[in-house]
Amino acid sequence: MPTPDKWGQGIDIWQMTDAPSIPDAVKAIADGVIPRSVLRFASASTRGATLVGDFAPVDGMLTWLEDVGRLELRDSGAWSVIAVGNRAWTTVPLASGWSHNGNDNGNFQYRIVSLFGEETIMFRGAIARTTWPSIVPQWWVLTSSPLPAAARPTTKRTFLVSCSDTNSDRIALKVDYGSDGVISLWGTGASAKPPWVSFNGTFVSL
Repeated sequence: MPTPDKWGQGIDIWQMTDAPSIPDAVKAIADGVIPRSVLRFASASTRGATLVGDFAPVDGMLTWLEDVGRLELRDSGAWSVIAVGNRAWTTVPLASGWSHNGNDNGNFQYRIVSLFGEETIMFRGAIARTTWPSIVPQWWVLTSSPLPAAARPTTKRTFLVSCSDTNSDRIALKVDYGSDGVISLWGTGASAKPPWVSFNGTFVSL
């Protein structure tokens, strides 16, 4: 009769007193080890179609989703993100009139990270503007094209960014990041024409 492993992980070890059966001995180890390793799936939908019935997911199980580069943990009957792959910084495409590296803060960029168990978009860098129209609008679309679907929030996210007090009666502006992937800046006007706006240290949940 197979004996449980000494680490208490529920892995059956075939014994010399058991009837000889290499397939059964290998299966006993595989059935114990595989569910406790990191399972790889092409996508969440593939995982859902595979882990059913006797192979339904259990708390403590780890899976890697290849399409989104994400490690997830099964906890309390649901999948929680615990890490994402090596996501490089990507430069945000800017609308006409705006430029990167405002106040020498580097290009306005983003990347996806895991924060407190959920995917989060992180920003860095700053934008600049050297000329303003005679009538300054209260808001601007900053992106010349939307950010990709994988980097978009499920609903609009609003956050504050700092700006120069030169030619501006305020040192903070509002940013709206929509589920359509468009980033807009709010709060400019006749007395608020800062030469740069910084996104360093800002991030929102996706």
